[in-house]
Amino acid sequence: MDARNAAAASETARLARLEQVEVVTGDASLIDQYRDVIPADLVLVCGVFGNIIDSDIKGTIGACNQLCKTGGSIIWTRNRAAPDRVPVICDWFDEQGFELQWLSEPGAGYGVGVHRFTGTPRPLRTSTRLFEFVGYDVLRQRETAQSG
Repeated sequence: MDARNAAAASETARLARLEQVEVVTGDASLIDQYRDVIPADLVLVCGVFGNIIDSDIKGTIGACNQLCKTGGSIIWTRNRAAPDRVPVICDWFDEQGFELQWLSEPGAGYGVGVHRFTGTPRPLRTSTRLFEFVGYDVLRQRETAQSG
């Protein structure tokens, strides 16, 4: 939602001559933001899963079949801090018809996954909020309080 970030991304795409890249300033948690660009060949869910609660991660993954075309790819990121949620994220993608193509090694210190959608895109469920951005710092405080 930060216009400065969007401007920087647009300028980077322009300099790289990526004319097909469109940068949108908006709330990524609202599925209606994607209405004009789906189903997509490539969906990026980066910087999200480490900042939202597990039920929102699962729900967001569940909505990816509305965003991605058959044969399209999802690239996602998630930190590997304890508890390492990368394995369960892979399971959730699998349950939604996404086939794992590549996953960063556990020792890398970060999680990056690439999944290919093997199903049929579902109709967009408009007016849906995919997640509530909590922030990794708040999540870590909650996990520390629960384990302590």
